[in-house]
Amino acid sequence: MKNTIFQKTKLAITISLIIGLGATVPVVAQEALQAKDDVEVIAVSGIRGSLMKSSDIKRSNQGVVDSIVAEEMGKFPDTNLAESLQRITGVSVSRANGEGSQITVRGFGPEFNMVTLNGRQMPSTGFSRSFNFENFASEGVSALEVYKTSRADIPTGGLGASVNIVTARPLSQPGQQFSFTAKANLDTSNVEGEDVTPEIAGLASKTFLDERLGVSVTGSYQRRDFQKQSANIQGWQANVALPSLSSSKFSDLRPLDANGELLANFLAPNASGELEASTAHFFPKDMNYGIEDVQRERKNAQATVQFAVNDRLTLTADYTMSNVVAGSNSIGWGIWNNFGANINTYQLDENGTTLYANISGDDASFTASRSTTEFDMKSLGLNIEFEARDDLKLTFDYHDSNATIDNGIDPGLRSAGQVILGSSALDFKEYSYLSGDVPQFSINWNNGTNQLSAGEIDSNFSQFIHSPGESDIQQAQLDVEYLPEFDSLRSLVKLSAGLSNTKQTLIGTNGWSGLRGGPGFNPSFSAIFPDNMFTFNDTGNFLDQFDGGGAALSPNYYWTYDFDEAVTRQAAYLTSDVVGSNEYVVDPYYTTNTTSSVEETTKSIYINSLWEFDIKDKYVEINAGIRYEETDVISPSQSNIAEQVNWVAASEWITSFSGVQNVSNDGGYDLLLPMIDIRVDLSDDLVSRVSVGKSITRAPLGNLLGGLALSGSPKIGARTGSRGNTNLKPYQSTNIDISVEYYYEEGSYAAVGLFWKKVDDWIETSTVDLTFDGLYDIYLGPRWNEAATNITTRGGQATDTAIFDEMVALGYANSDGQIEPDPSGDSLISWRLSSPENVEERKTNGLEVAFQHIFQETGFGLAANATFVDGDVDYNPYVLASQKALSGLSDSANFQAFYEDDKLSVRLTYAWRDSYLIGQGQGQGTSDNPPQFAKEYGQWDMSVNYDINENLTVFVEGINLNNATEQHYGRFEEQFLFAGQYGPRYSVGVRVSL
Repeated sequence: MKNTIFQKTKLAITISLIIGLGATVPVVAQEALQAKDDVEVIAVSGIRGSLMKSSDIKRSNQGVVDSIVAEEMGKFPDTNLAESLQRITGVSVSRANGEGSQITVRGFGPEFNMVTLNGRQMPSTGFSRSFNFENFASEGVSALEVYKTSRADIPTGGLGASVNIVTARPLSQPGQQFSFTAKANLDTSNVEGEDVTPEIAGLASKTFLDERLGVSVTGSYQRRDFQKQSANIQGWQANVALPSLSSSKFSDLRPLDANGELLANFLAPNASGELEASTAHFFPKDMNYGIEDVQRERKNAQATVQFAVNDRLTLTADYTMSNVVAGSNSIGWGIWNNFGANINTYQLDENGTTLYANISGDDASFTASRSTTEFDMKSLGLNIEFEARDDLKLTFDYHDSNATIDNGIDPGLRSAGQVILGSSALDFKEYSYLSGDVPQFSINWNNGTNQLSAGEIDSNFSQFIHSPGESDIQQAQLDVEYLPEFDSLRSLVKLSAGLSNTKQTLIGTNGWSGLRGGPGFNPSFSAIFPDNMFTFNDTGNFLDQFDGGGAALSPNYYWTYDFDEAVTRQAAYLTSDVVGSNEYVVDPYYTTNTTSSVEETTKSIYINSLWEFDIKDKYVEINAGIRYEETDVISPSQSNIAEQVNWVAASEWITSFSGVQNVSNDGGYDLLLPMIDIRVDLSDDLVSRVSVGKSITRAPLGNLLGGLALSGSPKIGARTGSRGNTNLKPYQSTNIDISVEYYYEEGSYAAVGLFWKKVDDWIETSTVDLTFDGLYDIYLGPRWNEAATNITTRGGQATDTAIFDEMVALGYANSDGQIEPDPSGDSLISWRLSSPENVEERKTNGLEVAFQHIFQETGFGLAANATFVDGDVDYNPYVLASQKALSGLSDSANFQAFYEDDKLSVRLTYAWRDSYLIGQGQGQGTSDNPPQFAKEYGQWDMSVNYDINENLTVFVEGINLNNATEQHYGRFEEQFLFAGQYGPRYSVGVRVSL
């Protein structure tokens, strides 16, 4: 049943009551309103109830706070927490595998937002501070709270926002509660897995001993089988060497100056690092298509026990776990490009981006990959609330939380494996992005056709990677709350203080097998693989949502093969007796094995005060506080010792390592973070707010790692490395918020807000070119030039493939067919090393508008919001260097409409996000740190619920009804990076509530 709140007294009484409760929003979220003798409260459920509770929380809180509240026990508005959060003004999501994963708030991406569970900081993995919401089910969540302005009493880290996930507590909902949900999920993208997969969730809560003892248990299981289809370019190479071609062989549409010379409309760093005018052109390093079949299982559970020892002492213990296992099998096919003399013809647009190119040499491949990754999180917590006096309460909270991630739980591999088969027996390749949504390529094989036969598929190489990580947090917090009598200090409502200690430790291990079993098609081992090992496929159903996809794609075929069979055959044949040190092994620690760690300890103390009074009949509320923190960072790590770089095949360069060295770095900082919120009720319906404060986001944990890492595969144009910086200070933002909110009916309001952020100690990844003793470069050395001269003298084309073969013919290869550097003639390799540093300030500003209206008597309602953000943090595509740009900055908008009566509820939602910067750096991009942008995205979802009776509901849900697709690009939209399609998803289910 869907019910409505009725109140006998003025709204001001309720507001006063909530203010007296201070910051106890979780209780408000779970119970809507605390009852007094003169306020009658009837339980609220359904869509209207959820929206009413959210608007009450928004109105009664200090600062700018938004929330999403469960519609009823065990039923959250969306099946995914991130999808629910995007309904909040200023919040947009980034997606993984077609579902909401991480959030961006007011233009600040996932790493800038602190996510807590019942006020506790939770561990992350992979040296990241971002939080993946798809790892947690929504059924056990009672509310999501988003604090957009600074709060002295909330753990720091949320420069964009602090998000608190609130779960149910049994003593907050006395009596017996039970909810069970079962779903059948249909993912239309699925091909290899089960078309229909199960999802179940249950919540049970009961109180005993006159409601002094409470126990609640939640649990859920979800399985999802789906397929991800994609087109990819790993990176764009800037200013590659261009051959001298006749005018009929190329087209260059870049603008010219008055003298007929190319216009220098880019900025690039000179030898001293200063930016100067430059020209630029860009070529794609590769072009790939892929099909990934995924099976994912998610298990969540939480058990909570509460015991009210007496009226003043309450003990709470809880245990939370999340386990996600995702298995992936994928196949890919594509081409690899090198440039210079390899380029035969090309066409550049006005920005210098390649739209068409004919390129000789190198290879094409058919890749099979397999991995099984497990995420496992466990948290044990204890909370003690002690009301020492009627006006004094103490709360102690402690939790020990651990999270691990392991990509090596495949019982056969114990790693993530990749097998690359293909051929270099080609004349030339053609890349074309002259039409359609995705680029095309074709290959002129030496067999005289555009299709490689099964018998010509050869072994290139395989690699196996194991990179487990573990994160551990121990956090202790003590809070003291004093509620003075109104007649003693008439304007002070609440005084609170607290201290906390948080220790976070992250450990990551990286093992890499190196490139095993060749590599490079020379000599040929195609006889290893029988023709019947390969299956021919057409592209009729591949990327068919994109113009130029499906049967129109070029190439319109691909070969697939069994991953296990390919590994078994190569391991049996490519032994050390056949290929020497390139022996085929699946050991992920064959070449490298390093461990890195970061330990971050933060001690903090805060004091906060809440005041209320009247000025000329206007209700005024002031919340003021200050927080002090000290943080120490230690990073004991290991670095591989690079020995030399060998040229092992035409398109493959390998760094050999001779061992590891231990390094340790440390750093630290202290902060003072003041804040103040001022609220003035201009009338009974009109609320105005001003908030000023400081907030921080700590440096990415990966940037704090000590040690030096050089690329294990330093191809031409990608001789890169990185080093950390434990002395990084956090991003520090001074924030100003001004808003006006008009609550004209119960659950209905309109709001507009402005915000400004000035961020000091902005962190930028700077780059520097360095050489290291003993690491010499074969590229453009005397032997390279000798081979190139021999080839051109014979009238040949000096491609990298031809040069490699010529150097082997000249006797410059070792017994394994690899070319080693020559210290007597080769120069040292120039490595482009990246390092994070604190730089100058950056600024952002924005406008938020929101509208929510419930048509009380009709059952209809709607809500809409939009956020517009700007600042000096935009990425300039015409600058060929790292920039102080903000990832995730974009406008966004959300809309939902619903109908609800005593039996039926229907909701339709739409979420839109404009194009935005994903980040800087591309997998195979050049050292100019090129960008990755996402195109605008809009998605329609729908849900229908029907109450058969008070205890039984059936429902249907549809996600991504418009079959929206994702696309990414580089500096310009013509620099294609990614296109993916996932298809709509549907659920049919039943919910039982008692």
